[in-house]
Amino acid sequence: MAAANYLQSEDQFLCSICLDVFTDPVTTSCGHNFCKNCINAHWNTNYQYLCPMCKKAFSTRPELHVNTFICEMVVQFRESEQQKTSSSSRSEKQVAKPGEVPCDVCTGTKVKALKSCLVCLTSYCETHLEPHLTMSGLKRHQLIDPVENLEDRMCTKHDKPLELFCKTDQTCVCMLCSALDHKMHDVVPLKEEYEGKKAELGKTEVKVQQMIQKRRLKIQEIKQSVDLSNKDADRELAEGVQVFTALKESVERGLDELIDMIKEKQKTTEKQAEAFIKELEQEIYELMKRRTEVEHLSQSEDQLHLLQSFQSLNIHHPPPTKDWTKVRVPPPSYEGTVVRAVAQLEETLSQEMKKLLGEAELKRVQKYAVDVTLDADTAHPYLILSDDEKQVSHGDVKKNLPDNPKRFSDCACVLGKQSFSSGRFYFEVQVKGKSQWILGVTRESINRKGRVSLSPQFGYWTIWLRDRNEYKALEDSSLRLSLKSRPQKVGVFVDYQEGLVSFYDVDAAALIYSFTGCSFTEKLFPFFSPGLNDGGTNSAPLIISSVRVD
Repeated sequence: MAAANYLQSEDQFLCSICLDVFTDPVTTSCGHNFCKNCINAHWNTNYQYLCPMCKKAFSTRPELHVNTFICEMVVQFRESEQQKTSSSSRSEKQVAKPGEVPCDVCTGTKVKALKSCLVCLTSYCETHLEPHLTMSGLKRHQLIDPVENLEDRMCTKHDKPLELFCKTDQTCVCMLCSALDHKMHDVVPLKEEYEGKKAELGKTEVKVQQMIQKRRLKIQEIKQSVDLSNKDADRELAEGVQVFTALKESVERGLDELIDMIKEKQKTTEKQAEAFIKELEQEIYELMKRRTEVEHLSQSEDQLHLLQSFQSLNIHHPPPTKDWTKVRVPPPSYEGTVVRAVAQLEETLSQEMKKLLGEAELKRVQKYAVDVTLDADTAHPYLILSDDEKQVSHGDVKKNLPDNPKRFSDCACVLGKQSFSSGRFYFEVQVKGKSQWILGVTRESINRKGRVSLSPQFGYWTIWLRDRNEYKALEDSSLRLSLKSRPQKVGVFVDYQEGLVSFYDVDAAALIYSFTGCSFTEKLFPFFSPGLNDGGTNSAPLIISSVRVD
């Protein structure tokens, strides 16, 4: 009973140095108790060995002895305190759920384990783990995150912990296994193999993460492609609606014109018939009037009156009338009306469709507009370039320039600075006021010295204007072009992968010419030749223009 009362007082088990419950209590020769670490630390920092309680001085550092009685009492005190708080604290702690590791010490309701001890082969909740965190002997035990079936960590043959790893057999073994069954095998500590495998897992994780990242980037790329496809589809749909709406309106106008023409013909016929009928009715009226007069006179019995009136009646001269024998109101001829209307509509639609499709096509390629500037290092010495490298014209004076490998020596031309080896690009050049010019693209490896042969065979895809009205596509054999109007601004479009080079009359939104089936294997450069000055008649410059996209 006295022991029970003694256990009720926490003051009896407090170290006077740390003022906490004893840990590894020891007793001095003067009979006072302290934590082993506390008294050693106290004496380590003082030049005299004094008892902290009674101040007794010792000539030499006293030998300390473990107070086994106090140790046992402290353990009982801790257990008592744990029992007092277990009922209230357990309700606050997390109860082990299915799939979670329960505390092996808890009775009744099992609390979720916080750690498992590989030495004790027991899993502990926060409360029952306390001794492993405070008692020096238990502190040396290896704690891990809670796991089930701790007995699986024991060697089934020798009942010893699986502390080693046999690299030869790739299995976990105990100390006896390594000395007996695996004596000649490559055996390493479990921790060493663990670190190695963990490093491998780290590399694998990095590799897998990289694979995940690549696939996320691919997903992003695919989504961007879908977004781009949707935008292209929306644009094509809008352009299609615009084209078909315009064509529909043209058809409706053609139908209205046909209906109006037929109605007009019918209306003209009706007006002619109405005029004839009105004239006939007037003649009938006059004739009926004469008939009435004749009838009235013929019924008279007054001989004198009849004879006198007969003369004034002028019976032999009836009221003036028209000879209606050959008068006809033929129905209007509609033969071929619909055919002619449809033919006219077809011509109108064809022109409208070419115009609309040309505008839509030009807008499509203008999306790929790039900023092009002239490369002065390639310019022929007779050429004059503007400061902003956007204009080039032919001068009468040959400049003294270094003859570098990039410069044209005989052909009065210049290349753009920018090169393209994939995708699509587009640029526009103003040719207004010129009687000669050459435009297009060329590959990087062209011959720039001596005579230049402008054809795809030699790496040039160009069109030219000569003598003001002679337009040609410089194919391997020149092809004369028939244009409805003189272009004032020329657009150049290249699709590298498709092997396509197209030229457009920007103002008319019309295709001038396309090189198709081209095979591009190296860089392409924009190509410009303003032609000779020709006594000032061709002095206007070629101007690289900004592309206006509506």
